[in-house]
Amino acid sequence: MFFPRWLPVYGDKTFRGKCPTETLEQVTFFAELRRGYPTIGMIAIHPRNEGKRTYYQSSQQKAEGMTAGASDIVIPGNPSFVCELKRQDHTKCRWEPEQLDYLEAAKNNGCFVCVALGWESAFNALEEWLASTPK
Repeated sequence: MFFPRWLPVYGDKTFRGKCPTETLEQVTFFAELRRGYPTIGMIAIHPRNEGKRTYYQSSQQKAEGMTAGASDIVIPGNPSFVCELKRQDHTKCRWEPEQLDYLEAAKNNGCFVCVALGWESAFNALEEWLASTPK
């Protein structure tokens, strides 16, 4: 998996082995977020833009505001937190072409952006974001 230089990666890029699916990583991250930071958990979202759709469904959802490549974890703030969550062994997942475009656009608009390899790495990124966010 290719990681551009401008994109911070949280986690061990050299890890290879058995690890949970992206879906399980996502579920665990949000459960831990809501447990540890309930008020942030109330505003954090996972934009649902994966899956198969008919042409009509895709057109309708795009008209309603769905954005291709939207990152897995988005938390509004100043700056906003935008994180693409991948499996701990990133060789077991792939990039959609629009995901890097979305992250780059978010970065260029002042967001805290990153890729996290596993939910624990996403939590580390979250805590770094919280430490750098004005109170």
